Amino acid sequence: MEQQVRVLPDEDGVRVIVCAGDFDQDTLAPLDQACTQAADDPGVRRIVLDVTRVAFADSSMLNLMVRMLHTDRLVVAGPVPEQLGRLLDLTQVRGILRITDDGIDAARTL
Repeated sequence: MEQQVRVLPDEDGVRVIVCAGDFDQDTLAPLDQACTQAADDPGVRRIVLDVTRVAFADSSMLNLMVRMLHTDRLVVAGPVPEQLGRLLDLTQVRGILRITDDGIDAARTL
């Protein structure tokens, strides 16, 4: 699957970042840039990270998600793909993230 990072137009202070494909240390830069821009924007009160189409994620993406968690604005929109879910479970990060398996619209309101 080709990697894609797409930032949807902000709605009511919510920025949605849709990511698809593989994310590792060599391919993380576009996602990192989108997340950093969202975190640096004072008008963004919630950052929704849509991970439903992530085919592969390694510790680089996990680290980015933990960094975004520290903004206290991150919500992960799923359902979380199996491989990413195993990574979140293995590292016990799933328990500290706000995750909804009901998609972007549900994540906007968490």
